[in-house]
Amino acid sequence: MKLINLIPTYLLALIFLVFGSNYFFHFIPMPPMSGDAGTFTGVLYTTGFLTVLKIFELTFGVLLLINKTKALGILLLAPIVVNIFLFEVLIAHKPGIGVLLLALTAFAIAQNKRNYLPIIQASK
Repeated sequence: MKLINLIPTYLLALIFLVFGSNYFFHFIPMPPMSGDAGTFTGVLYTTGFLTVLKIFELTFGVLLLINKTKALGILLLAPIVVNIFLFEVLIAHKPGIGVLLLALTAFAIAQNKRNYLPIIQASK
């Protein structure tokens, strides 16, 4: 049962480490985007915002692999996952990996809820 609980976190780490690395090393061919999705991605790319985002993805992906920083990594990746999902649904109009990422993140948060309870209790 313990191994099953680790799968979502390690899968998230793998996804973000692979796709974050791909931005810098180009080992997975990415098809060009068109329309609003292409325009949006182009702006992110030309401003350097996407580079910073990919560095965050790599850093937070590594945090997921370290047991002491796993909860922090999930917490920091959650906004990125939500933005990926919203990009796919609202701009690209093609839900894809964002749905999987959202589900994995929700499951990982649920598995680590004891680490987040002090945050919620402190805000009362």
